[in-house]
Amino acid sequence: MVASILFIENDAMAILNKKEFVQAGKKSLRSLASSLPILIGVILLTGWVMNVVDKNWINQIFHFNPWLDAAIGSLAGSLLAGNPTSSYVLGGELLQQGVSLAGATAFIVAWVTVGVVQFPAESMFLGVKFSVYRNLLSFVMAILIGFIMYMVF
Repeated sequence: MVASILFIENDAMAILNKKEFVQAGKKSLRSLASSLPILIGVILLTGWVMNVVDKNWINQIFHFNPWLDAAIGSLAGSLLAGNPTSSYVLGGELLQQGVSLAGATAFIVAWVTVGVVQFPAESMFLGVKFSVYRNLLSFVMAILIGFIMYMVF
């Protein structure tokens, strides 16, 4: 008897959870549909920025001073947006062309974590205050990580 009562309670919970699951799924799809134009705009703008900036420009801005290179790398990586997969290739190319480890590391970290291009969409979804703090913290951390990498390796 106790087993059958537990079974009935579990079925009622399963039905309740299925209804909530369907409602949550519908709400998520509506939210995705409303944010899709903004996400497509961010992707298009990121691609445009990556194609407009000359790749040789990146190599000309580093001055072989670890702190300055880390700051310049963080600034350049912040202005350009990219994904982690392409950052590894780009980091290797920067190192092969003589960019210091501090500059290349800060560039890669900022490239992936700081989003000037994505800022309008991020601030719309997460709030301006959060987006500003997150981007500033990521920018400073990119400089520190670049310098630490230079000191350690």
